[in-house]
Amino acid sequence: MMRRNCSSETSEYNFKTLQVSRPREFVVQVQLNRPEKRNAMNTDFWREIRECFSRLAVDSDCRAVVLSAAGKIYTAGLDLTDNTDVNFQELMSPDKDASRKAFTMRPVIERLQESFNVIEKCPKPVVAAVHSACVGGGIDMVSACDIRYCSSDAWFTIKEVDIGLAADLGTLQRFPKIIGNDSLARELAFTARKFFADEAKQIGFVSRIFPDREQLIEGALELASIIASKSPVAVQGTKVSMVYSRDHTVAEGLEHVVTWNQGMLQSEDVMKAVMANMQKQKPVFSKL
Repeated sequence: MMRRNCSSETSEYNFKTLQVSRPREFVVQVQLNRPEKRNAMNTDFWREIRECFSRLAVDSDCRAVVLSAAGKIYTAGLDLTDNTDVNFQELMSPDKDASRKAFTMRPVIERLQESFNVIEKCPKPVVAAVHSACVGGGIDMVSACDIRYCSSDAWFTIKEVDIGLAADLGTLQRFPKIIGNDSLARELAFTARKFFADEAKQIGFVSRIFPDREQLIEGALELASIIASKSPVAVQGTKVSMVYSRDHTVAEGLEHVVTWNQGMLQSEDVMKAVMANMQKQKPVFSKL
């Protein structure tokens, strides 16, 4: 299975830290690809993940994405040995005013946040397939995904407090809403304790656990294939509406979907889906 994915690597997306392939029709697999560095997130990664998902958002041959990782672990989080976005020597210098250091840091943090915001903004559903360790920035990243699967050996930690930071790339904003338990979210964020696959499923952070990485990838690809077989107008509209509704009132969410569907209900996909259902056939939808 994994050999087949490698053979379908696409030259359209050529990155240092990511391997992008098209293992199934309308499905793109994005794989973190620094296994020798435990897929730690370096300067190249922050730039490339932004570029990758910005391009996938408008790729008409992509209707669903699987976000996986090569090597022994999913990701070790921030690469503290190679993060040239931040000049720590300058920040620690007593010669520079604290407020001016803060103004220097703000656009850096915002740029890093955008590296994961693009996953949420991408209208194509993104399925995270997590094996082994998912540390720090890894939680930020997969919290921005739509669906999270993991293998039985997976474990997670909101690690930032152990390096003197408050997590600032999305975990503190998205994770509590995902699990729906503010007390537990604070416990995990304050302590950086590990939580394992069974607990991750119990609290709703992941929705399925697979015995090993190979079956995890297969399961994630199968899910992505099912999503990709549906109307892209319907699926992408569903994602946009669900992301909007999460952060707004019920009334605002209803008003948003009214505005959206007053146009989208005119799509040819509606008639195709209805006719195919009546004829017990599989509908074929045009590219967007």
